[in-house]
Amino acid sequence: MSATHQPPSQGSPEQQVVIVGAGPVGLWLAHELAVAGVPVLVLEREERRSPHSRALGIQPRTVEVLALRNRHKDLLAIGRAVPNWHFGMLESRVDFRALPTAFPFLLAHPQSVTEEVLERYATGLGVVVRRGHEVTSLAQDDTSVTVRVTGPEGPYEVSAPYVVGTDGARSTVRREAGIGFTGPDTSAYGFLGEVILDEPPANPGFAALSEAGRLLVVPLGGSRFRVTGYDPANQHREPLTLEELRDASVRIAGTDFGMHDPSWLTRFGNATKLADSYRAGRVLLAGDAAHVHWPAGGVGLNVGLQDAMNLGWKLAAVVQGRAAEPLLDTYHAERHPVGRELAEHTLAQTALIVGLTPEVTALRATLNEAVTDAPGFSALLAGKLSGLDIVYRSDDPAAHPLTGVRVYDPDGEGVFPLLHDGRAVLLVMGDARVDAEVTDRAAAAGIDVHASRLAETGGEAWSGVTAALVRPDGRVWWATGTARSAGFTAEVSKALESIPAVF
Repeated sequence: MSATHQPPSQGSPEQQVVIVGAGPVGLWLAHELAVAGVPVLVLEREERRSPHSRALGIQPRTVEVLALRNRHKDLLAIGRAVPNWHFGMLESRVDFRALPTAFPFLLAHPQSVTEEVLERYATGLGVVVRRGHEVTSLAQDDTSVTVRVTGPEGPYEVSAPYVVGTDGARSTVRREAGIGFTGPDTSAYGFLGEVILDEPPANPGFAALSEAGRLLVVPLGGSRFRVTGYDPANQHREPLTLEELRDASVRIAGTDFGMHDPSWLTRFGNATKLADSYRAGRVLLAGDAAHVHWPAGGVGLNVGLQDAMNLGWKLAAVVQGRAAEPLLDTYHAERHPVGRELAEHTLAQTALIVGLTPEVTALRATLNEAVTDAPGFSALLAGKLSGLDIVYRSDDPAAHPLTGVRVYDPDGEGVFPLLHDGRAVLLVMGDARVDAEVTDRAAAAGIDVHASRLAETGGEAWSGVTAALVRPDGRVWWATGTARSAGFTAEVSKALESIPAVF
């Protein structure tokens, strides 16, 4: 069909957001917007969900993100908690058990299942997902973005105030928006095969490291396993064959584990790219459209889902007229540095994985010793892998030190249930009754007030806090240590008046 047609409109045009890409990042962003009542259309070029799982783990902070909306229980029920994880395939594993979270583990969970669950959550809130609809171009003006789409019935156009690209490393949205994607190109290739193993290793997460390369075996359920790693003898772009996978396994690990019946064979490169900007006018990027890297440490999917959590409430506030557009600039300001750090530590991990020289071997030995014997170093790596070390520091010298810090209540999920509806909350410490002036001003801003014990349970950083405003993504927007008095009421009231109505 050559004529352009327009499918039925999904929601009022002035409130609709178009998301390009129905992977986990796009689906979670759609869910977040829908929680806030924003109509969302998701366009996905593939006709059906991939049965393959690029990612197999959900890191602790991402479990927290899901728990902030009470969306973690289904995944916890079917995933497997792994108490430690590797950094750069070091033999000494980084221990997650001491992390300050209610979820001190990597949740082993196939991406394909994660996508299925997240899509069910999104569509249950009214999100429309169109599969087999490929975005081929876009154009924007001062009021909207128009995307041109090729669907099963031919080309058509959709316009919306904002478009978000979650369409992967080769993002059409990023290209059409003119956003640069810079960083080192591929210099090494890894291999990945999902196969049946008749003689699997006894240790889940088995790793073999030798002068011949690196190999990791991860159980997928039943007799199917993922065999992945780095083989310096086969550094090319040609499709991976089962024979090559067997040969690499024998040379690196001494056995092919009786592998057969592959369901997925692929190679991947170590190109590491970061979008120059996460926003170009009315077009935004998240996930692999904004950052790509060697899949080291199982962090990529997680950073993408956290991108979506940061962007969702902000975009909803702007679309619904509760906040001005500059709020969207804080998305780039907060998340671009995270993408840059992601690039840095995955490049470091890549160096440890592909480096087979005596110098790298010596470096690995030193780092293995540090992970085992230096708790502070292990905690540093655990923070990077888990995502729990991220803080959105304020440029305002007068801002409270807790500004941008994730809220964590050691007594359990704590504050999380207060945020299930996606709205900010004002936490007031202690049991004393809150002045009506404060509750009235908070109610006018759509903010609920809750008594909290975080000043007692949250650790040293919270010990002097008397009130804190928590963003929908579970981070501190504003806090004070002013004593509960007339001065306290005046300060909280002033803060509620000065804070943009973004919640």
